[in-house]
Amino acid sequence: MPMQPEKFVESSDLDQVFSLPADKAWQALFDLLWTRFSPPLRPDIADAQTTERDRACAKLDNLLSGSAWELWQKYESSAPRTSEVLKKFWGKHTSGKAILILDALSLRELPWLLEQAGERGYSIHKQAVTGSEIPGNTTPFAKALGFGQRSSLVNNSGKSSDFPGAFTEVSDLPFADCAALIKADPNIIFWHEWPDSEMHELADDNGYRKLAKSAASRLRSDDFWALIEKLATGRRLVITADHGYAHSGLFPDVTHREQSDYLKSSFKSGRAAQVAPGDKPHYWVPPLTQIVESQHGRWELVLGRRKWKSQGGYPSLTHGGLSLLEVAVPYIEISR
Repeated sequence: MPMQPEKFVESSDLDQVFSLPADKAWQALFDLLWTRFSPPLRPDIADAQTTERDRACAKLDNLLSGSAWELWQKYESSAPRTSEVLKKFWGKHTSGKAILILDALSLRELPWLLEQAGERGYSIHKQAVTGSEIPGNTTPFAKALGFGQRSSLVNNSGKSSDFPGAFTEVSDLPFADCAALIKADPNIIFWHEWPDSEMHELADDNGYRKLAKSAASRLRSDDFWALIEKLATGRRLVITADHGYAHSGLFPDVTHREQSDYLKSSFKSGRAAQVAPGDKPHYWVPPLTQIVESQHGRWELVLGRRKWKSQGGYPSLTHGGLSLLEVAVPYIEISR
């Protein structure tokens, strides 16, 4: 009998996850995240509930940035990455298919998709947690799909050998206006810039609470589900994201002066910086950062739940570093 995930996270049995081979460890971590974030939310207290869930993941993140930090080195080769799962989906389904990428959608928003899909008569064929590229930013994900950048998908202007026959589009229009952009093509990739477009406007300390309430409203709206209906008509539809985001407003400040100065000079108010082949990170124990050799270049990334004082203030919502909710995203495959 499998262990109860809530007890598993709080018990010494969690050590079993980190003793597994890297691919099984990442799958186990993603399974734990699904169990924690998929239960229903209440719209009136969604901000408090998602904050509570986020705080409860601190133990896992702290282990991954502490005693198990080397697991991040094996992330790209071992974790189930969204880009690879989408390629398999596209190749498997020969008839109508569609992909909706919601930019920066995280697991915090997952319950609204599950709730509304059920209430509105959709069949869910697959539901899982998948992972972003390294770093967890938009352009690496677009490149992993075979496009040069997100803008390459605008008005069907870019092609990818991994997604033959796809009509592509990118938009930040209100969901009510997006349905008109869906053509009669049988195979579609539609990339919407929300919630990332809203996230960057919410830089104050309560930004994550505002975004939680906005997500509850938008993802339960008839406008959003009219877009879903248009995409799903005659097609198997995947709803997913390029990357998640961190509630960095919940992260503790790095108070050690030398460490804080290093992070500020290396990352400003960000979470990732591209580095040259000879560059090496400053070593602390446990490490503050990791240099990762990914298919998208050589990057130094902030490890775990850390922030620091920076000019203009550190944003309360951000992405690109190595924490679970920055890389983990929902993957839901539905049809009428």
